[in-house]
Amino acid sequence: MAQSKSIAVLVAACLAVSVVLPSALATDISYCDKKASYDVKVRGVDISPYPIARGRDATFSISATTGTEISGGKLVIDVSYFGWHIHSETHDLCSETSCPVSVGDFIVAHSQVLPGFTPPGSYSLQMRMYDGSNKQLTCIAFGFDIGFLADVADI
Repeated sequence: MAQSKSIAVLVAACLAVSVVLPSALATDISYCDKKASYDVKVRGVDISPYPIARGRDATFSISATTGTEISGGKLVIDVSYFGWHIHSETHDLCSETSCPVSVGDFIVAHSQVLPGFTPPGSYSLQMRMYDGSNKQLTCIAFGFDIGFLADVADI
């Protein structure tokens, strides 16, 4: 009787934690060059869901601000796993946010499905933003985790 009561309490506690914990995480960022004065200042990155689930949609939302209008450009993303560079991709800035980007606050949002065979663990991402003249506007780095669970159908 005491054992079944303990299991019931444990299950209730796990359910409560899963409801209370947010499905998105604001993660710490660092600038690639701490001495640089970037035109675009990044305030934070929200990752949803967190940790990222293999085989499911993941969204990275980057909150930033600019003092000058940005008419276009590109994002260059590099991903590392345990210090080893494993992936690079380039995106048109205007496909990830509304262009032209007006002076003030804006959000760059990128969604992607990671394959079911993606190894779980801790990753690091570096994102560089360039304007239409290929001038670097910002460069940030942050870490994220990919969970151990994946749909069997996605593997």
